[in-house]
Amino acid sequence: MNLYKMILVDDEEDVRVSIERKVDWNALGFQLVGAVSNGEEALELAEQIHVDVVMTDIKMPFMDGLTLCAKLKENYKNTKVVLYSGFDDFELAREAIHLEAEEYLLKPIAAKDIEKVFRKIKQNLDKEFDERRNLENLHEYYRKSLPMMKDQLLAGILEGRITEENAETMIHTYDMPFFAPYYAVGLLGADFRGIVKKPQESQMLLLSLKNIAIEYLEKHMEIQHMMYLDKIAIIARLSKPLEIRDFVYHMNQICKMGSRMLEANVDAGIGHVYSGISKIAVSYAEAKEAFDYRVLLDEECQAIYINDVEPQKDNSFLEEPLGLQEIIRNIKLGSKDEVSRSVDSFVKELKVYKISVQQYQMAFMEFMTEIFKLLRSYQLDIAEIFGKNFDLYQEMGKFRSFEETSAWMKEKCLKIRQLIQKERADSANVMTEKARQYIEEHYSDSTLSVEHLCNHLNVSATYFSVMFKKEFGMSFISYLTKVRLEHAVELLDNTEDKSYIIAEKVGYTEANYFSYVFKKQYGVSPTKYRTNKGK
Repeated sequence: MNLYKMILVDDEEDVRVSIERKVDWNALGFQLVGAVSNGEEALELAEQIHVDVVMTDIKMPFMDGLTLCAKLKENYKNTKVVLYSGFDDFELAREAIHLEAEEYLLKPIAAKDIEKVFRKIKQNLDKEFDERRNLENLHEYYRKSLPMMKDQLLAGILEGRITEENAETMIHTYDMPFFAPYYAVGLLGADFRGIVKKPQESQMLLLSLKNIAIEYLEKHMEIQHMMYLDKIAIIARLSKPLEIRDFVYHMNQICKMGSRMLEANVDAGIGHVYSGISKIAVSYAEAKEAFDYRVLLDEECQAIYINDVEPQKDNSFLEEPLGLQEIIRNIKLGSKDEVSRSVDSFVKELKVYKISVQQYQMAFMEFMTEIFKLLRSYQLDIAEIFGKNFDLYQEMGKFRSFEETSAWMKEKCLKIRQLIQKERADSANVMTEKARQYIEEHYSDSTLSVEHLCNHLNVSATYFSVMFKKEFGMSFISYLTKVRLEHAVELLDNTEDKSYIIAEKVGYTEANYFSYVFKKQYGVSPTKYRTNKGK
């Protein structure tokens, strides 16, 4: 059976060990995935694993159980929290109720009390999960929840088939809360192939993913949404362009939640921010491109922002004829074989239609136009690919057959693919090196965070975290802690500063927390380290 994930939080190790051993967690339907000593660690672990239950003491250093409960309820609404304390305090109990904790227990806690609480929690979790997976209920909700006319309008806006004037008229007619200074489109999709037996079940599970996404997003921002083919299209209504970072973050959280609850890989693609309803179609096209980039990133279940993976370009020409879109996509994302096959398909189509010389020249020029646009967007040197003094018309005259044309096109496309891959790798290396330098220069700033750094680098936190971990083999938080502690050791070795002074110098506002992190890393407190060094 699938076990619900839980973590235990208590600053006293003997209490943690006692609670761990008191009950058979697996028999109750739970897996204890972590036992930590304070709320800061618990919150970080909850973000990484996305647990179902957190059992925490109230009185702890650095972040107490009530604060932890509040933050969990704010960021992970479905996470259950069990609070316990050694104090029979009415105010603590009232605050626990206010924070919607599942239970408030008093120490010492008997095994039978723990088992009773967790049986009740499992029943509630089973019910919640069953409701989301009940295909019959979902089918009925699906039929009633999507008014056809509104969906047709949204589809027309996404595809660019409706003029802005007509769209505004219809929005007013349907009384839809739609207008905003800026818009961005996100596409959410999942791979259910391994968990469904019938094709229609995929649609029902996709609806469940939509419910998860909308329930979460509507609490954080203004959106429009619809089921669109095999994905969920979300139009974010933004008051300023910088809010795109919040949108990317929230979409990434949805990917993690959806993956956990539906046991499937969930990904998202997000387009650029634009002003005006007519530009929503452009953002939608970019979101589709961003979604395709998931095959190049190692991380599963993530949101990909087009600005992180591809330079912003002129999208006035969105539909390339004769399979050109497939060629360009494979140059950017496909394998060598996929590039070759798409070129073969392009040339085969020219042969099948028995086009005239003029039509052949037009098709070849359309191909070259898209290639030049691609080179410009990645700022690649045309001469490096086609040679100096390249003459398009002269080059066309050299081909004596479709086979020669195809061979030449494949050679150039594969060379461009290689250069784009190198450019992409170089860009990621430059970004991570800038991040490393920034951390080295600002590690003493206690407010330094991944969001702060990403704002400086102008990338999304999701993309940055994937690239940073791939480069350094650890998360941003782990790397920042490593740098701070290395500088702390240097100050302990070479100065007479007190521990609290050193804590401030390396970015810790609380001396006790600095001492805790230092001891966790080196096995001794800062004071003990200095004493041992002197001996």
